[in-house]
Amino acid sequence: MAYKCIRYEIRDGVATVTLNRPEALNSLTDEMKGELLDAFKAAERDEAVRAVVLTGEGRGFCAGEALNENLAKADDPRLGETLRNFYNPLIEKMRTIEKPVIAAVNGTCAGAGVSLALAADLRLASDKASFIEAFVKIGLVPDAGGTFFLPRLVGLGKALEMCMTGDKVDAAEAEKIGLVNRVVPHDRLMEETQKLAAAFAKAPTRAIGLMKRAFNRSFRSPLDEQLGYEADLQSIASRTADFREGVKAFLEKRPAIFQGK
Repeated sequence: MAYKCIRYEIRDGVATVTLNRPEALNSLTDEMKGELLDAFKAAERDEAVRAVVLTGEGRGFCAGEALNENLAKADDPRLGETLRNFYNPLIEKMRTIEKPVIAAVNGTCAGAGVSLALAADLRLASDKASFIEAFVKIGLVPDAGGTFFLPRLVGLGKALEMCMTGDKVDAAEAEKIGLVNRVVPHDRLMEETQKLAAAFAKAPTRAIGLMKRAFNRSFRSPLDEQLGYEADLQSIASRTADFREGVKAFLEKRPAIFQGK
């Protein structure tokens, strides 16, 4: 699949989406955001894709929104419309695609780039990666889901500190506070990420998709409603071919061979 601002590649059940504007630290233009949304929709439709990796080309993961002089000069730069038209549909698609999404953060991750990483299910970071909630440095508010995901991962106090100061968080601290799941040596980042994605590509995809539904719902449900929702989802999961294969493999004392169905 040919794109101008990203690369989209499929191998062994894993779709790898690479932000491909390295000369600008993969800062996000409207065209690039549109291509990202299209890529995630393609991955969602393709039954051969059972896991998605999001990463950046070059020394940066994503430096956030591509800023220009027109933004500074405009009385109303219409950033709210940009969010509603481009960022919000992309973040919602990343959260609702019923396949695991892994962000491989290979370097600088700032502003809306942090929000992209936060929207993934798991985050692996290079030991050269850094995270900067840079919005405060230009008088803006964290967006694209940043105020939703960040406090849930690192706690309210740390989230406010990161956003109010705009201070850089290095990879080691990011792992310590729970911002990323794992830090690996820079030259092994994609190897380790693809290894994890390959394991997901052989996992029971339907069950993982239902897990994402459950966790997304848990953010807004009281316990009694969540318990009922879990029961509904378990009824769906128990009717899948993967469940039958899982039980059969357990009884036969062999590894399960899941088909994602």
